[in-house]
Amino acid sequence: MVMLQPPSQREIKIMKTLFAIALLLAASLVAAAQPPASVVKGKVLEVKDVESYTYLRLQTKDGETWAAVSKAAVKKDAEVTIENITVMSNFESKSLKKTFPTILFGSLGGSAAQAQDWPDKSAAPPHGAEAPALASRPIKVDKATGANARTIAEIITRADTLKEKPVLVRGQVVKYTPDIMGKNWLHLQDGSGSAADRSHDILLTTSHQAKIGEVLTFKGIVRTNKDFGAGYSYKVLIEEGVVQP
Repeated sequence: MVMLQPPSQREIKIMKTLFAIALLLAASLVAAAQPPASVVKGKVLEVKDVESYTYLRLQTKDGETWAAVSKAAVKKDAEVTIENITVMSNFESKSLKKTFPTILFGSLGGSAAQAQDWPDKSAAPPHGAEAPALASRPIKVDKATGANARTIAEIITRADTLKEKPVLVRGQVVKYTPDIMGKNWLHLQDGSGSAADRSHDILLTTSHQAKIGEVLTFKGIVRTNKDFGAGYSYKVLIEEGVVQP
């Protein structure tokens, strides 16, 4: 008969440590498997309004968090719902001169959505949702003229050959998100392309300030498969956009 020796105190300590590490790894894997919430509800503890956004400090079931929505008449102690959420880490608000370790960009849901300041077309929601008055209007914008002039559909469908090349594009601003990661983000449409294959709308980043509904001509560089992180990933976009006369 083989006599088994009981484990030493050192061996017991090592086994306990390994077991604790295994539990931590399992917990982290479970947490990672949970998708980020698409809707957050909470009580408003603090409100900070800037030109385009309303920042809200919320008390939620999971603790306090900051959120940013299109400028809206939200009062302290109100119960609000934030929808269509993108989580941003280490986001710097130049208007507030504050860096948020984590902040939720989204849109107000429920009855609070009616309070959003839609008449100010420059105050688009952080996700760039279309103003209701524009969403139903057909868009038809003449193609830009000059060297490298392209329609939006041409840029998207020919992205493989146009990438890293300059283009001239003219379109109507249908979505506008200012001051995210040091850029202003806008979506252009000119009536070309199809919504079915998403060839009708293109994202453009620029330092230029714009308003929803404006028709502008930009010169910029076509980029493909660009991932900015924090959920901002695009197959085709135009960067370094400069307004042309």
